[in-house]
Amino acid sequence: MYLGLDLGTSGVKALLVDGDGHAVGGADATYDVSNPAAGWSEQDPDDWVRGVGTALAALRARHPAAYGAVRALSFSGHMHGAVMVDADGAVLRPCILWNDTRSHAEASAMDADPVARAISGNIVFPGFTAPKLAWVAVHEPEIFARVARVMLPKDYLLWWLTGRFATEMSDAAGTAWLDVGARDWSEDLLALGGLRRDQMPDLLEGTDVVGEVQPARADLGLPAGCKVVAGGADNAVAACGVGALGEGDGFVSLGTSGVVLAGRDRYAPDAATAVHTFCHAVPGRWYQMGVVLAATDSLNWLSRVTGQGAGDLSAALGDTLHAPGDVKFYPYLSGERTPHNDAAVRGGLTGLDVATGPQDLTRAVMAGVSFALRDSFEALKATGAQLSSALAIGGGSRSEYWTRMLATTLNIPLERPDEGAFGAALGAARIAMCGDTGADPGTVMTKPPVVDVITPQADLIAAYDDAYSAFAGAYSKLKAMP
Repeated sequence: MYLGLDLGTSGVKALLVDGDGHAVGGADATYDVSNPAAGWSEQDPDDWVRGVGTALAALRARHPAAYGAVRALSFSGHMHGAVMVDADGAVLRPCILWNDTRSHAEASAMDADPVARAISGNIVFPGFTAPKLAWVAVHEPEIFARVARVMLPKDYLLWWLTGRFATEMSDAAGTAWLDVGARDWSEDLLALGGLRRDQMPDLLEGTDVVGEVQPARADLGLPAGCKVVAGGADNAVAACGVGALGEGDGFVSLGTSGVVLAGRDRYAPDAATAVHTFCHAVPGRWYQMGVVLAATDSLNWLSRVTGQGAGDLSAALGDTLHAPGDVKFYPYLSGERTPHNDAAVRGGLTGLDVATGPQDLTRAVMAGVSFALRDSFEALKATGAQLSSALAIGGGSRSEYWTRMLATTLNIPLERPDEGAFGAALGAARIAMCGDTGADPGTVMTKPPVVDVITPQADLIAAYDDAYSAFAGAYSKLKAMP
């Protein structure tokens, strides 16, 4: 048996799988996010520990025999968070999370140094880890002076379980301290933020074994000798869960945020596009992704405004795709990542008429998000990534209408997998399996069963191309509005 743990921003999910990769049972636990000031987002690492303990206790109670046969476990974790500990391993302050924007000035200053993009292959975004430490150095110098080690969220749990300070390539790639091409810490990037290599965790590949569960965690009831495998960042591990490891493999996620991800066999950064180029959670691979900050979150916004449920708004459209309408929506409700790297731009609606109704607004919102995802798709293609088809995942992909619109906008078939057969927790369990057995990830991390394939609607491809061109040209005008 193998155990995959998905450490999310709002909770942790635990999944037991057998040696053939089939799910046996799952459990989860939730925790809160603290927002002590505008743009701030923090969590207490002890909440993750309690969450993992709660989820594992539930699994143990429901599946005692399977739980007692676990050979290895691994993690998926939300990226970029900054956990700072002193020389004794005590947490110095709450973890600053991925969606915290307080360090925008520090990020801009770091990004202005040409060495940052040249070595990391990425823009230094405010959400990355390095500018968070730079913010602490300026605003909390007494804490910064005591920082002995910096860890990412899932790596705090690796340390808690094994006693070893370690991370792996996919999470380290989102810090702005890693030479992503060389897969090693960069002395130059560390120096930009006033840090040293000895403050960094040991650097492993995702399928490497960190150690065994230490005796101090005997209360978890895991078998003696249970291995802890390094794991990976959430999107990288999700890619492991859907078999997106190399060239031609990828997915489009219509979740709270939107992601277009492509596996890569080589390192091919293009930081200016705001495409993220990160190490994969398996050795010798990379992945690239474009990010839309408000995907289904845009439909949730419309739901709040209209007082109608998001599912009801979607269902009212039926399954027959129509040409883009006169109402246009720009989904920059929380700023935008790819390709604009603009935290300040905000969304817009144009073309409103006295006759405009909820269905017109719903179509416009879905189209605006689809066009923003095409922005990311085009940026990925500019780096050489090739996706002739992709998996469609995330809650928005349950909508036949929206998925067909997206397939038509991207002009590629989208495969909708069995929702119970993939996910970051499954990806983590697969990583644990590879770490324990030494199996080739390519043989373990296969694609999930596909329920259906949504193809582009041929008679509307040109119309959506034209509408996308207008959308892409509107950003500068929207940005110029007061």
